[in-house]
Amino acid sequence: MNLIDKYIKSFFLRQRFYVLAGLAILLFLSAFFIPALFTVAKVYIGVLTLLLLADYVLLFFTASPFTVQRITAERWSNGDPNDVRLRWRNPYAFSCHARIIDELPEQLQVRNFVLEQTVQGRARATALYTIRPTERGSYYFGRILLYVASNIGLVESRLIIEDETVVKVFPSFAQLRNKQLLSHNTTIASGGNRRVRRIGQSMEFEQIKDYVSGDDIRTINWRATARKGGLMVNHYVDEKSQQVFAIIDKGRLMKMPFAGLSLLDYAINSTLALSTACLQKQDKFGLFTFSKSVNTIVPASKAVRQRDLIMDALYKEETDFLESNFESLYLQVRQKVKQRSLLLLYTNFETVSGLERQLPYLRSLAKHHFLVIIFFENTILEKLSKASVNTIEDVYLKTVADKFMYDKKLIVKELQKHGLNSLLTTPDKLTTDSVNKYLELKAKSVI
Repeated sequence: MNLIDKYIKSFFLRQRFYVLAGLAILLFLSAFFIPALFTVAKVYIGVLTLLLLADYVLLFFTASPFTVQRITAERWSNGDPNDVRLRWRNPYAFSCHARIIDELPEQLQVRNFVLEQTVQGRARATALYTIRPTERGSYYFGRILLYVASNIGLVESRLIIEDETVVKVFPSFAQLRNKQLLSHNTTIASGGNRRVRRIGQSMEFEQIKDYVSGDDIRTINWRATARKGGLMVNHYVDEKSQQVFAIIDKGRLMKMPFAGLSLLDYAINSTLALSTACLQKQDKFGLFTFSKSVNTIVPASKAVRQRDLIMDALYKEETDFLESNFESLYLQVRQKVKQRSLLLLYTNFETVSGLERQLPYLRSLAKHHFLVIIFFENTILEKLSKASVNTIEDVYLKTVADKFMYDKKLIVKELQKHGLNSLLTTPDKLTTDSVNKYLELKAKSVI
């Protein structure tokens, strides 16, 4: 920093100086009518000048500049509060009033963000603020502008800290710690031990053991029986590693907003929670995203890094406002997924006719896999339906809302008629409901 920038361009007069200078002007004007005030005005302006010079010297010549540091995580959780800390040190021997302007990312559209704090001499201080991002992607922080004033309060010194920071906003991972998810043990405790029908082959060979009363005679191993001279049976255990795929629709209907986030964002957050639950259950988890075509495919795996791969794949996914191509999805799933798997399809249907166009592909998927279609209730329509009616316009809005809510119920019945499993939920309950649905199906061994 050159001398002009340090001692002139960084020098600013505060509001207190202008108030006191205005009072000096009033004294001089009053001296025209009361001559005795002229001496008072000259003394007053002299004291003000001395205070101004003293304040300037204290701020610009008695210590090195303030030091400020921005501290935040490299990754933020979308839709959740994320902490940002500003730490600074007062190098002066006296207390100072600090005013900080942090240049926030443009996605936040905040132009008047200011933090103010008084810091004691030779002391350190920390300011904490939170940011709730509503878009995934890269967030760029700019400079930190620090304005410092002494207790005299006539002058302030500006310090510009070049501290550009890039923070990546990923799908919500912070909410995973707050979700109370249904467990397999809870299901058994509440419903009792009971037999369930196993769909498909989900057993793995473990060992050959002696036959005991109650063993399935179809599992008798005749070769081992002949060698030992006694009945021997094959013992099987439930297959632990099964395949689960989250399929996310990125079409235009997933752009609908709710509490600052789009339905796509809620589906992505739910997928992240679902991947955690599946990996904890030792299942293989994979991912498809599609709109006009299938854009992202993550093969199913239960590797340690699979959750990070899912998060990286979902990092910059956006809607493209196009009609979703379910035919392309069906072809890709048939080509890439050879083993019977659980498919959780995050999509949205607003009309029965919109569902009917996609029914052939949904039914084809359900023939080869266990398909669960997850779509959304329109909470705004529910509010309109329950609102009081006072005008003709209110009657019209309530009628339209009731019609669309009735269509949602028809969509559920249409899916049931064709033997398709569905989950109708609100965006704020999506994560809990979808993970609990997976755990429920896991407990019933439907895959």
